[in-house]
Amino acid sequence: MTTSFKLGTRGSPLALAQAHMTASALAAAHGWGPDVAEIVVISTTGDRVQDRPLAEIGGKALWTKELDAALIDGRIDCAVHSMKDVETELREGISLAAMLPRADVRERLIGAASIEALPQGARIGTSSPRRAAQLKAMRPDLVTEILRGNVATRMAKVESGAIDATLLAAAGLDRLGVAAGSTIPIETMLPASAQGAVGITARQGDAAVAALLAAINDRDTFDAVSLERGFLAALGGTCHSPVAALARIAGGDVSFRAEIMTEDGTEIEGGSFEATLADAPALVAALAADMLEDASPALRALFNPAG
Repeated sequence: MTTSFKLGTRGSPLALAQAHMTASALAAAHGWGPDVAEIVVISTTGDRVQDRPLAEIGGKALWTKELDAALIDGRIDCAVHSMKDVETELREGISLAAMLPRADVRERLIGAASIEALPQGARIGTSSPRRAAQLKAMRPDLVTEILRGNVATRMAKVESGAIDATLLAAAGLDRLGVAAGSTIPIETMLPASAQGAVGITARQGDAAVAALLAAINDRDTFDAVSLERGFLAALGGTCHSPVAALARIAGGDVSFRAEIMTEDGTEIEGGSFEATLADAPALVAALAADMLEDASPALRALFNPAG
């Protein structure tokens, strides 16, 4: 009988909400009492440094390295992450053990009813190269400005008039119980790889923890996000590389769609396929290679494909 199980998390309201979701799922799966799952807040560099783009100060590892260290040291048993913040290549000794059922993958626009409704020259706050490129492709007149911080901070910037609008993940708003913004269709803005997914990492080789986490793993979410992360890995993308990818799984079949784009949105290379889940990993890698081959030298230069 497990007497204590420590879940590591960042301290933002959204991160805490996701950690509580994970704790509740574990308690329900294993019949734990309310005191078994303990949430441990770990301060990360990404939370502390808010005045610069993520890509300038170390990339996605800024959200994960302190949590990874706590796992390796045994201070926590698992770590809960927004999957789109997790590097495609995990630190040695860390494994991706489970994912919760995926939430809404779409974007919400805060500050206007639609992208078309934004005023000429509107200032859009975002730290995402993908979102900035997609916006500029649709509306070259829009001005994007770096905006980081938690959901409340970003929404407050719009409220105060410091920026005209921002884009936030619908999943995050829903998990916080925030009913705000206009939902952007996937056909208009393809999401980031792993958007809407919560993942749980653990120490490699810890069979007892792996077994506990397996009970809450949503297989379709895990497989879909793994394909999207495989696409990123095949591209050799970084935090500087504007990439969108979405896999949908139904009955063992996969529908996959992806885009790579220049930072100013003047070139977008898209691709897609439908296949069985068994064939999909190889097709993801082939699609990445084909899209880079078709891209201009300027677009190709944003990536460093493996091999």
